[in-house]
Amino acid sequence: MLLERVDAKSAAIFNLFVGALQTITPLYLIMTAGENPWLIFSASGILLFGFTYLYVGIVTLLNIDTNGIGWYSLWVAIAACSHAGVNMIYLKNIKFGIIWLMWAFLWLLFFLLLGLKKDIRRFTGWVTLIISWFTATIPAFLILINAWDIVSNALFAVFALLLVIWFVYLYFKRGTDSKKPSMRYNAPTG
Repeated sequence: MLLERVDAKSAAIFNLFVGALQTITPLYLIMTAGENPWLIFSASGILLFGFTYLYVGIVTLLNIDTNGIGWYSLWVAIAACSHAGVNMIYLKNIKFGIIWLMWAFLWLLFFLLLGLKKDIRRFTGWVTLIISWFTATIPAFLILINAWDIVSNALFAVFALLLVIWFVYLYFKRGTDSKKPSMRYNAPTG
């Protein structure tokens, strides 16, 4: 949607599917967690994603203003920072702390784009694409093949820093969308 590669309504259906999975699964985990607060804490992070996906899917299908998603994304960005802090400080899980900070940055971009209507659609699209690989696809694959622990905290932090440098470069090289020709994607604006 943001990079004009997928039809908005088509993506909305996928958002609803993913959002449903990421809402039902953590609710089940919470209901069966018993006295395990860390399982509840972990599941709460999944709910942040689930509600975001559901919200985007519904707003897109109903063609309503994205302002609510934007302001919800600000709240989620702040919540994601708390998840980063708990992972880094209490759980001593630096890599997942960095991942949560990257997700917080992404939700902040959605706040700026959708809540404040800043002209950063394509930039946000590229950051979303890149962060999805760095924070989800590659770590999930490494976890599945039991190789996640091979990646040191320092190496992961260096890659994260390089991504941040690349994002700064990308922003200043590409600029805002107003410097580009008119785009096909028409986000709901109210």
